[in-house]
Amino acid sequence: MTAHGLSPRQVVLALAAPVLGVLAWHLATHGQAYSLIPPPWDVAVQWWDLAFGGVWDDLYSETLLTHTFASLSRVYGGFALAALVALPMGMLIGRVAAVRDLLDPSLQILRPIPVTAWLPLAMIVFGIGPRSAFFLVFLGAFYPILLNTIFGVKNVEGRLFEAAAMLGVSPQAVFWKVVLPASLPSIFTGLRLGLGFAWVVIVVGEMTGVQTGLGAIIMEARQLSRTEIVISGMVTIGVLGFLSDRIVQLLGRRLLRWSPQHG
Repeated sequence: MTAHGLSPRQVVLALAAPVLGVLAWHLATHGQAYSLIPPPWDVAVQWWDLAFGGVWDDLYSETLLTHTFASLSRVYGGFALAALVALPMGMLIGRVAAVRDLLDPSLQILRPIPVTAWLPLAMIVFGIGPRSAFFLVFLGAFYPILLNTIFGVKNVEGRLFEAAAMLGVSPQAVFWKVVLPASLPSIFTGLRLGLGFAWVVIVVGEMTGVQTGLGAIIMEARQLSRTEIVISGMVTIGVLGFLSDRIVQLLGRRLLRWSPQHG
């Protein structure tokens, strides 16, 4: 790997799997008049119409940008709120035994409940619409961030505290100069996982009666047997999720450039 990006070999290897997957998809659907799964070219044409129009000119034409912005606002809004709540809570649970004894048992009971199980309750509490979707995205992102933050804070090596004491770091400054820097790698792992789960949950979240969003058109297209639109929405979510993960990775590398493992 070069200092500024991927090597040509890495680029080729990264593209090999998707290209082979599309080729296998084409071969599996080529020449089948009544295939339940459309061939790649049909999906590409449908995606183009969703994005730019000019092919079918129906209700879905030129709507991709609107649906993408709606989903982006819910994903990043729910993720930001989850980080805002989970990061300080995880640090407190990881550092303060009394807070850990108070909150950890309840969180461990709630954590295994699937996000889909919260769907009916979310619709009752927040109503049918975007607020329910926002809550479910928040919930999907919350636990990965929280658990990785707790893990990072609890597992700071003891010798770092000894070194800080010998260097004259005051007890009040230990958190900022020792605990937070040492736990940042784990925190960024949690942020990556949380943002990934936010994209996973968005389709479930947008089953709550919202009119716009990638999850909304996927569910609507499924009911209308518009499989090309379903796959186009899935591909769009996958690309956006990949780009989101890359942004968090780049931010993490920038903040962790002092670390030999992450810089």
